[in-house]
Amino acid sequence: MSTYATKAKDVQRRWFLVDADGETLGRLASEVAYLLRGKHNPMYVPYLDTGDHVVVVNASRIRVTGRKLEDKYYFRHTGYPGGARTTTLSVRLQKEPGEVIRDAVKGMLPKGPLGRQMLRKLKVYDGPEHKQEAQQPVPYELGKGGKAVPAAE
Repeated sequence: MSTYATKAKDVQRRWFLVDADGETLGRLASEVAYLLRGKHNPMYVPYLDTGDHVVVVNASRIRVTGRKLEDKYYFRHTGYPGGARTTTLSVRLQKEPGEVIRDAVKGMLPKGPLGRQMLRKLKVYDGPEHKQEAQQPVPYELGKGGKAVPAAE
């Protein structure tokens, strides 16, 4: 009897719908990263993308704890001398709330080509409407630590 090794063709992807309304940013991001990575699947292996697609709606209605709105800074550099640019979380939430969630999830995924492939399966929308109705995403209840994954058909 030989050991089973998961192959990319064996992975069946599902679609989950996550409502970010009133959810804490870090807790939301960790569960979304868990789903994107595929750690809830019995056939999870760290070297393959076994995760599912995740649609996050109401990104503009997330919350943060403490004084992060004023104290948390996002840093980027233009590449030119003196090109350092910083912005606070409150400014970024007003301009691009979806990118705040995307950056938080990106930091929790593996670095390199595998992590970028996983991040492409994340769709984030500021409001309650999304474009993935045709995929019939299954609502996912946050706060259960991956135990809320509905059974596959």
